Amino acid sequence: MTRLSVNINKIATLRNSRGGNVPDLLRMAADIQEFGAEGITIHPRPDERHIRYQDARDLKDVVYTEFNIEGNPIKKFTDLVLEVKPTQVTLVPDGEDAITSNAGWDTVKHGDFLREVIAEFKRNGIRTSIFTDPDPKMVEGAATTGTDRIELYTEAYASAFEKGDKEGILPYIEAAKTANSLGLGINAGHDLNLENTRFFRQNIPGLLEVSIGHALIAESLYLGIENVVNLYLDRLKE
Repeated sequence: MTRLSVNINKIATLRNSRGGNVPDLLRMAADIQEFGAEGITIHPRPDERHIRYQDARDLKDVVYTEFNIEGNPIKKFTDLVLEVKPTQVTLVPDGEDAITSNAGWDTVKHGDFLREVIAEFKRNGIRTSIFTDPDPKMVEGAATTGTDRIELYTEAYASAFEKGDKEGILPYIEAAKTANSLGLGINAGHDLNLENTRFFRQNIPGLLEVSIGHALIAESLYLGIENVVNLYLDRLKE
């Protein structure tokens, strides 16, 4: 069964929009795990417009499943991850002003940098994952960095699926086969939702984990977050 990690950035966005502590991010993280989610993901950015760096520290005592921290490994981010020591760090090459992640790493061009960063995280017992496009060459490059896993950037798949084009899954299948042959674990995320998650999971060999945030929180406005978490769990079953 593929594991579900819930990205709680949008809960933090709602909290920050009014100040104070409503909704309570820590309580929501605890509840989401009680509802069955197998991980919590956060993606702090330098301007702390949603997840704050202190949230990462506070969540360390709340997350008892897998704790995944995503971000661009600038010094401030790297220092935070080394302090908190989550289960997993996912390296994402987004700019400081990015609204959301919009590309995977060029693992060939940035291979030396990634190797250095990943070695430091692994010395501290933190599992590593690299955000990558569904390109076998980028997956091969990732394998040379020492990373444990890749996270397939699924926006292109989700866009194709919404248009009825199921062949949009094909590059992801090839990338997954390459990852499997190289001994890399496979995660996935970005624009996965209740409509497209099952088909993706059914077709990607060795898919270990999906990280879903924006769609899951939006769907919860209509269906309730406990119900939505369990709907995703159903879609991720073998």
